Amino acid sequence: MITMKDIIREGDPRLKEVSKEISLTPNEEDIELAKSLLEYVMNSQDPVISEQFGLRSGIGLAAPQIGVLKRAIAVHVTDSQDNLYSYAMLNPKIISHSVEQTYLSYGEGCLSVDREVSGYVPRYSRITVKGNDVNLGEVTIRLKGLPAIVFQHEIDHLNGIMFFDHIDKKDPFKVPDGVKPLER
Repeated sequence: MITMKDIIREGDPRLKEVSKEISLTPNEEDIELAKSLLEYVMNSQDPVISEQFGLRSGIGLAAPQIGVLKRAIAVHVTDSQDNLYSYAMLNPKIISHSVEQTYLSYGEGCLSVDREVSGYVPRYSRITVKGNDVNLGEVTIRLKGLPAIVFQHEIDHLNGIMFFDHIDKKDPFKVPDGVKPLER
């Protein structure tokens, strides 16, 4: 079981590296990696388990965050209509996205970042993600709102990008033209 001691923190050079593709026929180790990422996220949202093991609550986790440079992520989040998006994915890719962008008005956070980082993180409002689930099936998911933002955040980790890399350094709260906030 992954705990907070397994999650590497900001400053670790592995968080800035590009992760390797997982074979189209993933081995058991790769499948278990993705399942364990999802297990952490689900456990972190359970008040009893998270308190027992000292887990910080999260809605997504990527393999590089536990020091494994492979393209695997997990997301467990609900949208504004209470639809659950719970995925452990191998080799996720954004295959299309909207021109329209959004951002979380309350900012983004990350299990690998122990400090509060102020500023807006522009993200695509809608995306389509393609990847393989842990049952080895190919999955294509159309996302909008918070689930779209979470998938973009986790896929960024696979490319060595941290959420604060997107924040305007000179004016962290600058709203790009035409970009609207996503309210929860």
